[in-house]
Amino acid sequence: MEQEKKTVEKSGIGTVKIADEVVTLIVAYAALDVDGVAYIAGNVDRAILSKGGVRKLGKNVKVEVSKNGVKAELAIILEYGYNIPATSSKVQKRIKTAVETMTGLKVLDVDIRIAGINIPE
Repeated sequence: MEQEKKTVEKSGIGTVKIADEVVTLIVAYAALDVDGVAYIAGNVDRAILSKGGVRKLGKNVKVEVSKNGVKAELAIILEYGYNIPATSSKVQKRIKTAVETMTGLKVLDVDIRIAGINIPE
């Protein structure tokens, strides 16, 4: 993914530039906030994310920011016992809300791939 920055204009005061990596981190943290999400595929949880940032997400979280809005794609591991469609829907809604609230960018699409189930030992 390119290291492009997107600009949000502010009424005559100046501009705000939001790096694509920031949007990627918002997507990852929002997904991890949902009950039933064990971690991002690749065993990335909040602790690992805070230490490694976007580099740790690799190909498991992709964000495309354009003039029209944001498209996100991510692979997650769910906790055993959670309803997959219901939990995926919650993840999509949480990501949409977080990105739109924090950046002012419109979310066009959030694609979820269930990469596995975390089964307790």
